[in-house]
Amino acid sequence: MEQTRYNLRRKSREGPKVDQRVDQRPPTKEQNDVQRIAESTEAPSVKTVESTEVQTSRPALIVLLIFLSSVCIMGLVYWSFPEIDEDDMEHIKLPKNMDDAKVLGKILSRYNEQNSIAVTAAFFITYIFLQTFAIPGSIFLSILSGFLFPFFVALFLVCLCSAIGASNCYLISYFVGVQLVQKYIPERVEKWSATVARHREHLLNYIIFLRITPFLPNWFINITSPILEVSLWPFFIGTFLGVAPPSFVAIQAGTTLYQLTHAGDALSWTSVIVLAVLAVLSILPAVFKQRLQAKFE
Repeated sequence: MEQTRYNLRRKSREGPKVDQRVDQRPPTKEQNDVQRIAESTEAPSVKTVESTEVQTSRPALIVLLIFLSSVCIMGLVYWSFPEIDEDDMEHIKLPKNMDDAKVLGKILSRYNEQNSIAVTAAFFITYIFLQTFAIPGSIFLSILSGFLFPFFVALFLVCLCSAIGASNCYLISYFVGVQLVQKYIPERVEKWSATVARHREHLLNYIIFLRITPFLPNWFINITSPILEVSLWPFFIGTFLGVAPPSFVAIQAGTTLYQLTHAGDALSWTSVIVLAVLAVLSILPAVFKQRLQAKFE
């Protein structure tokens, strides 16, 4: 009798432990990715607020220095430009609207006839500068490229500049911007981490899809991709290919620059439908792959 009571008490003590072991299941890869991102983006405790301020102020200073260095490079490009007439000087600036783009296009087309290398270099560096620091205005440069250069040259330049500028932004975020992103937009990063985890095996298609569609702003994709462990190579190729369809529309509109009244005129129902179709096509391989895997598993 005593032995029976002892066994019952022993089973009652061990029972929950066995159940607990049974309930413990190894987390999936997606859960691990989401958990890792969630832990990295948690708000700092009271004890670490002061150290967090120090950690974020230093990257902010480095980003500022990189920006000022880039401005100096832009200044060198400006001063190395061929001699400009005084009447044209006031119009050599980043266009803020379509009227500015028309005037700038007229001036640059005149200089492009005799100084094509200088004009192309200025366009190239300026476009990369805007993309690197997510400064608005690149849409006007895309339209201008269709006016200044042959179509396929313009398309290649815009795609290359977009990919290089986005990769520069990626690298800045990777080396010095992690703390800033974790401090200011942790919730958005955590939400997107789950989506990236689901598309981890076909990131190239997903990056192309995001570049074609307006679901996420480009600056957000650029600064959060290194934090979510998106490799630089698929990021670069995906950006280069993904910006081609919308750039195609803008460059095509640039061939009729002086018929446009604002940047929105570059879009039409036909171009919107084409972009939607291309976006669907870019994501189809990933969808089919997932369904085939689910079918054979």
